[in-house]
Amino acid sequence: MQPSTPPLSLTERRKLATQLEIAHAAAELFTAHGTDGTTAEAIAGRAGVALRTFYRYFRTKQDAVGPLLAVGGDRWRALLAAAEPGAALPDALRAAISEALAVPDDAAADGLRQTRGLLRAAADDPALRAVWYRVNQESEEKLRPVVAELAGAGTSAQHLEVRLAAAAATAAIRIALETWAQTDAAVTGPDSPADLATRCLRELMGGTGPRPRTDGPA
Repeated sequence: MQPSTPPLSLTERRKLATQLEIAHAAAELFTAHGTDGTTAEAIAGRAGVALRTFYRYFRTKQDAVGPLLAVGGDRWRALLAAAEPGAALPDALRAAISEALAVPDDAAADGLRQTRGLLRAAADDPALRAVWYRVNQESEEKLRPVVAELAGAGTSAQHLEVRLAAAAATAAIRIALETWAQTDAAVTGPDSPADLATRCLRELMGGTGPRPRTDGPA
């Protein structure tokens, strides 16, 4: 299992909370009015912060949704990290993705619908698409040590099969969400994000992924 992360300071927690408030405000406005119809001033106003506070955290209005898009990746990596070292990697990835994209309550459903709105807006906004791709790239890089830990016995995060598994898992979620966003499918059931992501993972993984090691570092 991954080592525990040191707790955040009060200042760091407040900073993250403010960033998420701004991200939620940006997502709501982008979904309702598109990026062209939304200004940084409007986002700051909706979030209840000064414009200078907005620019303290984000360079552009599109950057503002980055923390919100990253939340799902943070959650599913944490779920994967909780799996026992040596667990069958495809099964561990599938279980973590399914749980991360599950919809246990209205808040989770609203979160997925908000992501759908953002991805639809991104179709016409290259800057917003760039934020989405950057978030996915960063998530993939953070996933590698988690996958390596599951492989066991000091397997390197740069191991070829580790990198392939992390890329496949990240792409499975990205493609599933992008595909779902272009439809009116429900948040649960057939063609939902969880259903699409597990199907994508099955197709992308194939025989990919490091086998558990017991013979020393890769």
